Amino acid sequence: MRVRFSARTHIGQRREVNQDAYATEERSPATLLLVCDGMGGHAAGEVASQLAVETIMARYGYDSAVSPDQALRDAFTSANQEIYNQGRGTMGTTGVAALFLHNRLYVANVGDSRAYLVREGQIDQISHDHSFVSDQLAAGLITPEQARTSSIRNIITRALGHSGSVEVDLFERQLCAGDTVLLSSDGMHGLLADTEIAEVAGIFPPEEAVQRLVDMANARGGPDNITVVIAQVDELDAALPTTTPLNRPADPEPPTELPLSRMGLLLASLTLLLLLSVGALLWYSPGSPPQPLQERPVPTVGPISTVTPTR
Repeated sequence: MRVRFSARTHIGQRREVNQDAYATEERSPATLLLVCDGMGGHAAGEVASQLAVETIMARYGYDSAVSPDQALRDAFTSANQEIYNQGRGTMGTTGVAALFLHNRLYVANVGDSRAYLVREGQIDQISHDHSFVSDQLAAGLITPEQARTSSIRNIITRALGHSGSVEVDLFERQLCAGDTVLLSSDGMHGLLADTEIAEVAGIFPPEEAVQRLVDMANARGGPDNITVVIAQVDELDAALPTTTPLNRPADPEPPTELPLSRMGLLLASLTLLLLLSVGALLWYSPGSPPQPLQERPVPTVGPISTVTPTR
């Protein structure tokens, strides 16, 4: 599978430190993209997001014996433990990852950084936000427009490093050629509508789309750090025919006829024995010359019945 990708991060218009971090890497046969948005004091958020990126990218490794979603979960769990060991709950970070492997997309998510899929002009948010605003929105208490301007939109309910354990959301999608996958921190998607994101990401190549989205967020005030990663699927893996390994003999072809059951075999044996007995009696019957077998009609064997003699 051939994937093109690009990424941009910006401090925004009001922050003194960029607490966002990201990573993009091809690891044949997979491609792994990651965005983290740190929190926890002036410098702690920057430490948490960078530690999460380094740990996840270091711990994830392609292994055919481990499912891709489990490999992502393990990497996120390791990152959570590393951050918690350093901060003891005083710092944390969101994390969203996109793994491209064998024509499928695997997404892992903790917090409110997002993963989107854009296909033929339509956008679908794959990840679920772990935030108070998201819970209110799901309950129908507020509208999407109100959620975008809510004063508590930055309060999240789940983060890497907040406690010694973490629950990781996992998602899986079948990919098509031409699909665009977008990861972002809330410094971008918190200011732009999904339709605006889809229009930019679906029309422009990744390197131009990420810059446009960062510029649009800054033009609307840029109150937070802004990070965008975009990947476009140019070509899918070709379907490989199933072949027999050279050191393994081919399986025998299945029989064209079904084997007889035990009962069928027993009845067939009895019928053959009966025919042979009748033929032998006729052939060796005294006082009558032997007759060619082909001139005698073949006896018909009917169901066996019990005859009671009359007295």
